[in-house]
Amino acid sequence: MSTEFKIDNIDIRKQGLFFILGPCVIENEAFTLSLAEALKQIAAEIEVQFIFKASFDKANRSSIASFRGPGLKEGLRILRRVKEEIGVPVLSDIHEPWQAEAAAEVLSVIQVPAFLCRQTDLLIAAGKTQLPVNVKKGQFVAPEDMALVVDKIKSTGNSRIILTERGTFFGYRNLVVDFRSIPIMKETGMPVVLDVTHSVQKPSASGGVSGGSPEFIPVLASCGAAAGADGIFLEVHPDPTQALSDGSNSLQLKILKPLLIRLKKLYNIAL
Repeated sequence: MSTEFKIDNIDIRKQGLFFILGPCVIENEAFTLSLAEALKQIAAEIEVQFIFKASFDKANRSSIASFRGPGLKEGLRILRRVKEEIGVPVLSDIHEPWQAEAAAEVLSVIQVPAFLCRQTDLLIAAGKTQLPVNVKKGQFVAPEDMALVVDKIKSTGNSRIILTERGTFFGYRNLVVDFRSIPIMKETGMPVVLDVTHSVQKPSASGGVSGGSPEFIPVLASCGAAAGADGIFLEVHPDPTQALSDGSNSLQLKILKPLLIRLKKLYNIAL
């Protein structure tokens, strides 16, 4: 296993439990910059490393009426401001291979959404940027099969790969986390993240909009830290009831800090 995995100025193999934090989608420029600054302050106060996450386009929404975000060009412009002015690494999703080149000019990490984790051309395009690539494990994919995803990206000469667990379909409109997936995916030699907020999602359960059970976020995050996850992914919003996307499974900003303190302690105990 490599002893170094740099994402901008963060070495995620050497600096303890790291976090991927941010809103589901870029709602507007002022909101995004303000939230990034607030998250940076919290992370600095408790001495944890984080990567700011926000999608420029939610291309896989259930309803045609759902808010998708500002799009590639405007979204990347805003994320560039976050990266340069707030001074934190930034992550966003791509949905089509042609987006990879433009995204790589701004992003610190390219993310491949769960529903697209087997799309070979998308994985290859992301890998060819030579940026770190975070791949969400599909809700329909066995954890051991993510080794095949790793092989696809490695074929480009890129070995900076993160694998993210985000729950598995358990019947219709429900997800369950099998914590065995964390050690299984770590057998690939890649860092493994637990996406807690999408794991409490209830897809399309609210009239074409995803519902969720955010009250279970703390317990799932705690289990992930204790089970050996290298990172925790949390979508955060100052007022989830007003979020333009995935508010029903987002964590309220005001309870983030005590949760991160708890997770840091659990991770250190589990080492």
